[in-house]
Amino acid sequence: MRRVCLTLPTHRACAGTIAAVGEEAAYGARQFGVEVHLLVLDSSPAPVLGRHREAVAALPPSPGVTVHHIDEDEQRAFLREVTVRSGATRPDRLLDLMLPSHISYGACTNRAFLIAQALGCGSVHRRDSDSRYQYLDGEPVFPLHQELTYLGQRADGVGKSATRSKLPPGSGDRRVAVAGGSFVGEMSVDVAEIRELDPDTYRELIGLSIPEGMPEIWRGHLIDASFRGAGTTSFDGDRTTLAPISPMRVDMCNIALDYEVYSRVPLPPAPDTIGSDYFLLHLAHDAQLPGVEHNRHIVNFHTVERRTDAGFLAYQLRFAKFLLSKAYLNTVYARTAAAGDALLDAEGRIRASVVAGYVRDSVGLDRTETARRVDVIDRAYRRLGGRYTTVADTLAESRTRLLDEARDDMADFALLMDHWEALSGASAEAGLGQQVRAVNR
Repeated sequence: MRRVCLTLPTHRACAGTIAAVGEEAAYGARQFGVEVHLLVLDSSPAPVLGRHREAVAALPPSPGVTVHHIDEDEQRAFLREVTVRSGATRPDRLLDLMLPSHISYGACTNRAFLIAQALGCGSVHRRDSDSRYQYLDGEPVFPLHQELTYLGQRADGVGKSATRSKLPPGSGDRRVAVAGGSFVGEMSVDVAEIRELDPDTYRELIGLSIPEGMPEIWRGHLIDASFRGAGTTSFDGDRTTLAPISPMRVDMCNIALDYEVYSRVPLPPAPDTIGSDYFLLHLAHDAQLPGVEHNRHIVNFHTVERRTDAGFLAYQLRFAKFLLSKAYLNTVYARTAAAGDALLDAEGRIRASVVAGYVRDSVGLDRTETARRVDVIDRAYRRLGGRYTTVADTLAESRTRLLDEARDDMADFALLMDHWEALSGASAEAGLGQQVRAVNR
């Protein structure tokens, strides 16, 4: 029986989302006859963790669905076993990269990838704590429907069932590696405020994420499309496009990846950096791997924490780190785009060692560019004034550390990539030990 992992990483209260994703898991098992492992990776503080345990316990039993609610202690025990089993010479360092003390969007998804392999799953389907589903005729619109329909299938075999097909020549015999949609509703609450306060400053800041040398007409288009999702259009019927998926067109709250992608290359474990979890989407697109973009978009909303002063400052610092990281990541993406399907071996699998080499080379980037970015961000926030001045002051105090971290995060990524296939294999061999199995529902 086909086995898939539907995962919800979280570090904040989201009992309602747990219930909703539980419904999606039951739908997938019922409609597609698959075995769904619902994996809640929980890094929440103790009181919230307790409420989540209650929410998990309240999920109605559903044939074909197994629920795993795993806290950080249990995750650490699993990862420690895997790092040792992999034969790594520095298992403690790898453990730190996979379970850092700070929030890491890439690391939490990497943990889902490894646990999915321990469970024997062939794909990972990710949702986020600040998301809900659309409804049509009173029924929830689950992205899992399109993900299970297409993911892992040979592209030529499903091309006729897609609304549109824009496959590159010669890629029809490859498996669909990615299936994804975006979100509708509110754009990022903090970035939206910047746009409302000063559209020119907004474009200057978002422009730091766009590769240098982009023609101005395309540059403007990408800036306008960033952080916007799919707008506000309500779902009125399925539409799908079979093609390599642009990372600009999908969101990590609404994504599914085939194991052939994530078993070979991880995500950057960069802490406190938004966007660090999009690396595999860029890689799959540049390698010309088939994907299916669908319109079963998630409904975005923002938790109360995001609207507090502390939540605002935390997000802005993560946003600033993202803009610094793009100095390095864009050099990698330029090389993966130039390589195209040469990133794949004779069997159509990603050549992880080549990608690791690109990442390692980026570490030597002249820091003049990242220093310039800090200056641009500082001036922009001071221009915005108000609480943005506090962000600028915090960045100024941390300038040297931030420049070091932007570089070191890429070195850490290369190190993790060097060991990733061994870690993937060790996870598959280990399965979920007793320290984790006891929390299954």
